[in-house]
Amino acid sequence: MKYLDEFKALNLPEGEYSIFGSGPLAIRKMRENKDIDIIVTKNLWNELAKSHPVKGDKLIQIGNINIYKSCPYFDDVAKLIEDSDIIDTIRFVRLADVLRWKRLMAREKDQRDILLIENYLKERGRKE
Repeated sequence: MKYLDEFKALNLPEGEYSIFGSGPLAIRKMRENKDIDIIVTKNLWNELAKSHPVKGDKLIQIGNINIYKSCPYFDDVAKLIEDSDIIDTIRFVRLADVLRWKRLMAREKDQRDILLIENYLKERGRKE
């Protein structure tokens, strides 16, 4: 997965973040990522916003890392973080939640990812 060292260098506190977007696919080698998107707790957002510029009240960009305080279609970011899969000590939003989000977003790039996730889950005998 690209930019993982850059992400680790942020040294974010355990339980306060989860990698979202293409990250959960990239870590499972379904496809490459072009950046790393992270959702964070309200407390971590407030801390990061003190030392990094905030774009449009919802994004902090640090190099190839995009940090968000909210996620469209999900009311409870803390729950997404809590329910995350832990892979090599790093939290990743569960594939079922990524799949739900991508279906709701329904962009062209999401359609490709939906198929990748569905096939990945099917090959492992798992349901959403």
